[in-house]
Amino acid sequence: MGGISLGTVYALIVINKAGGLIYHRQFDDGGLNKLSTNDYLVLAGTFHGIHAITARLNPVPQARPPTPPGGISSRPEPPSGLEVLETENFRMQCFTTLTGVKFLLFTDINQTNVDVSIRRIYDLYTDFVMKNPFYQLEMPVRCELFERKLQSYIKEINSR
Repeated sequence: MGGISLGTVYALIVINKAGGLIYHRQFDDGGLNKLSTNDYLVLAGTFHGIHAITARLNPVPQARPPTPPGGISSRPEPPSGLEVLETENFRMQCFTTLTGVKFLLFTDINQTNVDVSIRRIYDLYTDFVMKNPFYQLEMPVRCELFERKLQSYIKEINSR
């Protein structure tokens, strides 16, 4: 691809449904300033609160048409909170699972297909963390196979 960078994945944070930090990893040392574990804990809790508030800032919903007799009513989309934060130096994208776990991916602003990347990371999480019989829900992620697969995937992205 000679010379043109398509972007870089800098870091990943996973926050449980209660707002606790369960995973964090920095992938590119030259991208973002190094943060301490305490900084990541504060970031996770702060983002969780902001996400909850922004989820409540939805516009007033339009009245839905009545359900025809014998028909099935469609469920309304759940409100989503803050999904993308972009600065001049980085982009943060949030993917929230149906169970309330949040994946925050920090990338270069030129990174393409961030939504595809974050869903692939979620797939790795479900395959190697959630299916691990030794993993306890809502607890910090300590799974060597997940770590290896994730590192390999991010290395592939960052080398494009």
